[in-house]
Amino acid sequence: MAKTNLAILGRSRLAMELAELGQEKGFAAALYDSGEPVPGSASLIIDTHAGGEEVKKAELKRIGAEVPHFSLILSSCLGFATSRIASWTSRPEQVVGYATFFPLKEKKVIELSAGLRTQEGAMKEAEALFRALGKETVWVRDTPGLVFPRILSLIINEAARSLDEGVARAEEIDVAMRLGTNYPQGPLRWADQVGLDEVLAVLEGLQHETGDDRYRPAPLLKKMVLAGWLGESSGRGFYVYDER
Repeated sequence: MAKTNLAILGRSRLAMELAELGQEKGFAAALYDSGEPVPGSASLIIDTHAGGEEVKKAELKRIGAEVPHFSLILSSCLGFATSRIASWTSRPEQVVGYATFFPLKEKKVIELSAGLRTQEGAMKEAEALFRALGKETVWVRDTPGLVFPRILSLIINEAARSLDEGVARAEEIDVAMRLGTNYPQGPLRWADQVGLDEVLAVLEGLQHETGDDRYRPAPLLKKMVLAGWLGESSGRGFYVYDER
């Protein structure tokens, strides 16, 4: 695809990875904080906000006013269905949802979802963009979290419940799961890597969308996010890291 201006909304670790990868692949990629003006020349928008409906909705409405001629908005659908996200924009037919966890460099495939009004042209452009970034894509039904983030978040949630109930210590839970399932790492260490706030966004989005209590976040997980213990990014999660 033609290398165009790529505006990335947010300052998360995933946003920084996307900007770096875009620049490596020849895109004019730049990061924008919440409320920071985006130039009208940006034709491709990647929104990395996972949860927080008010912030996400405000950002997408603002983009419609500042960049009226965008050809595609790729919006993180970790916490919301793509159709719902698209309803907050001025051009819902140009919105495609994506779901992935940090770190992006380890991911070979990016999951995508189309909203009810998403046009085929936007879908093809989303595929082309990620192909240009060196990633395969797979299309998934329109639901919060899609596949990998959804399943991993449920595993992490159960591990957090087990820890809170005193079934085992964090280290023991992770060793049991890593060696028992051949996972690359235990669920609690994995949660610290991707960010507890991202995991919580998936669980809350699924519970809100489906009304199913199996997605209800573990009380310990919610408390840790409220305390700012988000994992590696904050210096503390289920484990303690270097002070930041």
